[in-house]
Amino acid sequence: MANLDSHVASILDTSHSDDEDALIASLEDSPAMDAFREQRIQQLHEELSRAKTQKNQGFGNYTEIKEEKALMELTTEVKYAVVHFAKDDFARCGTMDVHLESLAKKHFDTRFLKMNVDNAPFLVTKLKVQVLPCVIAFVNGVSVDRIIGFEGLGYTQDTFTTQDLEARLLSSGVVQRAKAIDDAGVRFGVKKANQEESNEDDDDWD
Repeated sequence: MANLDSHVASILDTSHSDDEDALIASLEDSPAMDAFREQRIQQLHEELSRAKTQKNQGFGNYTEIKEEKALMELTTEVKYAVVHFAKDDFARCGTMDVHLESLAKKHFDTRFLKMNVDNAPFLVTKLKVQVLPCVIAFVNGVSVDRIIGFEGLGYTQDTFTTQDLEARLLSSGVVQRAKAIDDAGVRFGVKKANQEESNEDDDDWD
């Protein structure tokens, strides 16, 4: 992925549309539009075209994988992958799903995948997945980071934003640019009333 002009990146990251004409209009309205106009428009066009190609290959979606072999193939075929090992009846796994789905829509260079641990006995053992949710970041098929429960996210044990999660993934190199802006100031997590139940979730699941 080529380095984007900062103004082009800003337009792409803050827009909710992939309408090229509308995005070019936004770019032309920028006070920074100057002698680099044609270069920036060309970059915008190329990035939109690349994003469409990536979408056709499964990027831009948070996808549940049903078979271990398919998951192993995906994590080795793409450069960047984030895999959430989960159980559907765990409240914290549901919370993690919300954030990962939001990030998947913004980061077209990274595959965001989900695997139910009941469908992955071999990988659960091989990767030593014991506490859920467990999010593992892969670069070129190699695990580079692991988030256990909500460990290292947010200001308290049970609350964090999509930006918090994105910052962690940025630090591991599995996403390339900060794009999560919509939930600024909004925190998803487990309410105190459910604290006892949530403590059971963030534990050995087997």
